[in-house]
Amino acid sequence: MIRTRVGYTGGDLKDPTYHDLGDHSEALQIDFDPAQIPYDTLLAIFWKAHKPFSRSWSRQYRNALFYHDDEQRAAAERHRNAIAHARNRNVRTAIEPLKTFYRAEGYHQKYRLRSRPEFLRDLTRFYPRARALTDSTAATRLNGYLGGYGSWSQLQAEIDGLGLREESRRQLVALVQRRDR
Repeated sequence: MIRTRVGYTGGDLKDPTYHDLGDHSEALQIDFDPAQIPYDTLLAIFWKAHKPFSRSWSRQYRNALFYHDDEQRAAAERHRNAIAHARNRNVRTAIEPLKTFYRAEGYHQKYRLRSRPEFLRDLTRFYPRARALTDSTAATRLNGYLGGYGSWSQLQAEIDGLGLREESRRQLVALVQRRDR
């Protein structure tokens, strides 16, 4: 991943906020390099990350995938149809064109990283502004590791670029190694 952001999309209200969401849904926006991670791989992760057969219990927290173009739409539908066929069930996840994506408030960004202040302090030395931190590839990668994603071999290849102090590096290495066992 190059970067991720949480926010709101799918509705018509201009400039929604968490407390005035209107008809939008909470969503995750992902910037990625298709040469590094194909869209089909992202779709496979997406379909495993939620319950595609469950009814959405609200507009705010619904199962939805928002696509940018016809190629992404076709790939999403292909994955949806394969899952439905394999389980012989109706998939309830909506597949819709992306409208405007509105960033959520700063305190909603990088949840895992924000729950670990020792790591957050390391990155705010380089990214003192909230938007710069949110858009940082290092923050995205670190947030992913803290959330249980990424392998020990991946961390070894990129730990020097994360901007961590020595103590934070040791903690992150121990966390990822423990998880990979």
